[in-house]
Amino acid sequence: MRKGIKHQTFNIKHVTFNIKHLTKVMIEDIVKEKLGNRVLNWEKKNERRYYIEIQKENLQESVGILFRDLGLRFSIASGVDIIDNFEILYHFSSDHEDKFFSLRVKINKENPEVPSISGIITAAKWIEREIWELLGINFVGHPGLKRLLLAEDWPEGVCPLRKDYNKNV
Repeated sequence: MRKGIKHQTFNIKHVTFNIKHLTKVMIEDIVKEKLGNRVLNWEKKNERRYYIEIQKENLQESVGILFRDLGLRFSIASGVDIIDNFEILYHFSSDHEDKFFSLRVKINKENPEVPSISGIITAAKWIEREIWELLGINFVGHPGLKRLLLAEDWPEGVCPLRKDYNKNV
């Protein structure tokens, strides 16, 4: 749990509680309530893991809710080419409750861009650079999208984690 969050108080539907006293059963209800109508699909994978699909237009606000408001820890983001579109999963953990919440954002391949969360979570700068470089997804508002992993002589616009990547290029 991050410094300063253990005594924060929240008001949800006229119920006041202190995060220090949350039970394992409550955190998923709180996340669901706080994200509200931003949630397109809520999937309970098991007792500890939840996948929450949102639109990319709601990404920054949703990340702010999980990270700033609820004090969840940002673990990592992962990007994948799922043939019809790209998908980015933003993984958060509620360490005290031993629960994991992943925001799922689907991105159109015709215009592969999503808002950067680096203004909310500074540590996201690195993983956004990796996903940009390896999948070609543009993170709008990122302060410095530049090469991180690929060699300097790697062909511009060739993304090795895309399904259509041709190794013979």
